[in-house]
Amino acid sequence: MLQNILEEKLNQMNERQREAVEHTEGPLLILAGAGSGKTTVLINRIAYLLSKGICAPYHILAITFTNKAAKELCDRIDAMMGADAFGVTAATFHSFCGRILRAEIAVDGVFNKNYTIYDTDDTQRVIKAAMKALNVDDTVLPARTIQWYISRAKDERVAPDTFCKHYGKDHRMEQAAKVYARYEAELQAANALDFDDMILKTVELFENHPEILAKYAGRYRYIMVDEYQDTNPLQYRLVSLLSSKFGNICVVGDDDQSIYKFRGATIENILLFEERFPNAKVIRLEQNYRSTSNILDAANGVIAHNTQRKGKELWTAGEKGEPVYLRRLSDDFEESRFVSDTIQERVVKDGAKFSDFAVLYRTNAQANSIERYFVKSGVPYKVVGGFRFYERKEIKDILAYMQIINNPRDDLRLKRIINEPKRKIGAATIAALEQIASSEFRSMLEVMGKASEYPTLSRTAATLETFYRLIENLKEELSRMPLDEWVAKVARESGYITMLELEDTDEAKDRINNIMELCTSVKQYSQMNPEGTLSGFLEEVSLMTDVDQLTDDEDRVVLMTLHSAKGLEFNYVFMIGMEQGLFPSQRSMDEPDGIEEERRLMYVGVTRARKCLWLLHTRQRMLYGRTQFCIPSEFLRELPVLVTEDLTPKTSTAFGSSFGSASYPSRAASAVRTGYVRNTPAPAIRKPAPQAAPVLNFDCGDRVRHKTFGDGTLLSKTPMGSDFLLEVQFDKVGTKKIMANFAKLTKCEE
Repeated sequence: MLQNILEEKLNQMNERQREAVEHTEGPLLILAGAGSGKTTVLINRIAYLLSKGICAPYHILAITFTNKAAKELCDRIDAMMGADAFGVTAATFHSFCGRILRAEIAVDGVFNKNYTIYDTDDTQRVIKAAMKALNVDDTVLPARTIQWYISRAKDERVAPDTFCKHYGKDHRMEQAAKVYARYEAELQAANALDFDDMILKTVELFENHPEILAKYAGRYRYIMVDEYQDTNPLQYRLVSLLSSKFGNICVVGDDDQSIYKFRGATIENILLFEERFPNAKVIRLEQNYRSTSNILDAANGVIAHNTQRKGKELWTAGEKGEPVYLRRLSDDFEESRFVSDTIQERVVKDGAKFSDFAVLYRTNAQANSIERYFVKSGVPYKVVGGFRFYERKEIKDILAYMQIINNPRDDLRLKRIINEPKRKIGAATIAALEQIASSEFRSMLEVMGKASEYPTLSRTAATLETFYRLIENLKEELSRMPLDEWVAKVARESGYITMLELEDTDEAKDRINNIMELCTSVKQYSQMNPEGTLSGFLEEVSLMTDVDQLTDDEDRVVLMTLHSAKGLEFNYVFMIGMEQGLFPSQRSMDEPDGIEEERRLMYVGVTRARKCLWLLHTRQRMLYGRTQFCIPSEFLRELPVLVTEDLTPKTSTAFGSSFGSASYPSRAASAVRTGYVRNTPAPAIRKPAPQAAPVLNFDCGDRVRHKTFGDGTLLSKTPMGSDFLLEVQFDKVGTKKIMANFAKLTKCEE
């Protein structure tokens, strides 16, 4: 029965998919392009191994990255094979390692099988306790920063005693090393592991105890790893050890979708697979079952500019579809309006559902403008992969300051921010405040203003009265300056911004940017409501927050970051903020290989779309409290012109041509120009003088050489601005489309 089901499934697969299923022996790298059916290949490969009697279910291990992916794998295997697949192990990296550690960790006598796993909050508490014991000042070296240092050290297998030698011997690192050592001692004493330990301890167990490695390497004869491009060096070491006996390691991934470097993932794991696993077979899944031909051509055209890639080209047997739409708007407000209007038009015109649409952006702060416009226009939405803007902690904290100033009797908000940032006001003091306020029918803030009059508050009276004066002073300042400037003053004078600056982490910087984006919202509110007040703004925020809570209908537009969108797909996709310095990000321009990772992120975004894709950018954007004059993203220049259509009105001379040569940034001029606007009309964009036609000393049919792809034959050359788009049939890696200036081809010698 299983044999018949499998044969039917195999007959439905394309040639490359079937080849991947039937190649069972030795190392195998499946380069699975977006929408190429990789999960189907994994499931059918497991079914093939079982139905052919190649191995028992007990000998198969499938590793994924998320519980959701592991569950989907298990459910689909069970639906296809039922009891015949009982015993197959499908798990995440962490849960798989947990199974091994429960059984084996006691071998060294340090931990026992009843160990506790500490989550992020638990680890922070242990770190803070260690800092207190070692007199490490949290305002100089925040606990969250030390937590990040420790996590990075464990990923890179750096022990506490070599921490300073590895990362540098400045005073901060020396303090972090002491806390790291104390932290590890505390975990050991508590028989506890953190998340980073799960994989690290398993690898150490295998390396230090060959008999344990032999046990598991002997059991798992066929190992499959999904999303291999997202693995870090420690995860590579784990799977290489597990596959050391039989060598049947099959990894599925897409080097063009490696976008998690900030989490420790390394693209080298997939790029160096053939070098690390000799005699490896490589199979490319390039047929796409998701997107139209135009969308795939756009994705191929952009990613072809990367050099750190194996090389593949997505194609589809489906329709050409609509062109990829490009549109330039005057500002982020107009951008939001265009998105909203287009969605509503398509819902009517195409009969689409709101859930068919996704709005993707590079940073969370960009969601603010879209959310506010959707609320006003009645478009239902939900935010995926992050908190809604007004539910983020830093935003709720600053709003709490604003609310207590607006309504001094709001004790709930007062308790939220009385120790944000830390003021050493303990639980006993807060309880005493509440008791006094309740007995005297006064607000807690009023009691704080006269704290020295109450014996039970005497020890912290000075601190409480200082806080009271802070709130009163900010209340007086409210009438003296524009509302957005006042909000920025609240964030600074309260000490909140300083607290985040001292943390000195990427997360803290993002939180500061979110606070600046709150200032942007206040400024836009004031511009649209000249008579608007603090109370009015807070009321509007409350309305925005309530809208999502009142609707249980899942037919909503999805808002998410590009990173969160990986693995998902939608009929209609808007990518907003396609501007230099925003996407690609300014930070990526200052990092080695940063632009290539951003381009992979662009590729991920484009390939989320099934039917229709809009790429939007603005002439100016208010973000993080500043008005920026924007240059179109360099990625827009890399799109094949034949698959795009510019929707920008040609008569809109006030903003210039959207995608003419003037709009495309050079690599030397990649930074976004920024500046504050003071009711001054923006200058018109001037078009440069026409560029000379490019010169290329190659003819179609010439044999050419590329430093990465090797030798090939030039098939076509298409002028594109000051460059040529070349199509080359390489002898070893197939046909590639590459830009001439970027490729630096040379002629092969006769």
